[in-house]
Amino acid sequence: MKQTSFMKTTDRSISSTQMGLAVNFAMAAGKFTAGIFGHSYALIADGIESSTDIISSIFVLGGLKVSASPPDHDHPFGHGKAEAIAAAAVSLTLVGMAVFTAFSAIHEALIPHESPAAYTLAVLLIVILIKEFMFRRVSAVGKETGSQVVKTDAWHHRSDAISSGAAFIGISIAIIGGRGWESADDWASLIAAFVIVINAILLLLPALNELMDRMPSQDIVDTFHKAALSVKEVQTVEKLRVLRRGTQYYVDIHIQMNGNISLIEAHKISGKVKSAFRKAMPFYADGSIHMEPFDTKMEPVTK
Repeated sequence: MKQTSFMKTTDRSISSTQMGLAVNFAMAAGKFTAGIFGHSYALIADGIESSTDIISSIFVLGGLKVSASPPDHDHPFGHGKAEAIAAAAVSLTLVGMAVFTAFSAIHEALIPHESPAAYTLAVLLIVILIKEFMFRRVSAVGKETGSQVVKTDAWHHRSDAISSGAAFIGISIAIIGGRGWESADDWASLIAAFVIVINAILLLLPALNELMDRMPSQDIVDTFHKAALSVKEVQTVEKLRVLRRGTQYYVDIHIQMNGNISLIEAHKISGKVKSAFRKAMPFYADGSIHMEPFDTKMEPVTK
């Protein structure tokens, strides 16, 4: 992918995150206000979760901006891992705040308190609609750009929608049930915290895989393999290794060809292979192509 295209996708990711940051500020303020005056701990806990969204969005912005920095002498493969680091930080923040919310919900549930005010339901409904919209919008950007940290940020919005939905159910039960059901919204917060922890762990795993240089999914590897074989001069692929750095891929490939061709011809074929990679995978960045004479003893690969 050309650098200009890479910057366009990065700019799109940054714009999406900035919009989410503004929404999180508004959501946190609204939830805290409604929760305090409406006597709803579930809504206050939801406000705390939205506050962590603000911190997470800052992590995401930092990761995106660092990853957009071009390769340099000390970082020849670029700074793409900054996205994975940010995604891991966001996931761990989610886990931490979910655990805090769970313990706080249990503590509040054991203390007698007033039933939540009915108007808090309207606040939560607005929050759910806005957060689900943000999830779908940011998730679409994540899929378009291939950015793991943006996908993680999208699920942060979904987690907020889930916790708000649980609070909505808990408050509804408390209002309908009347005396004796005041703690329903607290227990709802506990259930939401459990769901958020599960999602956070699922989001953390891809980030850790990238930090550990795990090969991407088999369909990505197969895409590069087929692209190399699409070049008619390539007889077979002997070895193929793919690394992900943020939204970009670096490929180390060993191919076999006619051993009697000149160095100039070999160089031209190398260029054809890279062009095939870029055509098949727009997020291809760079890599190395090792050429060897075709070994007739090897089993031929069907093109």
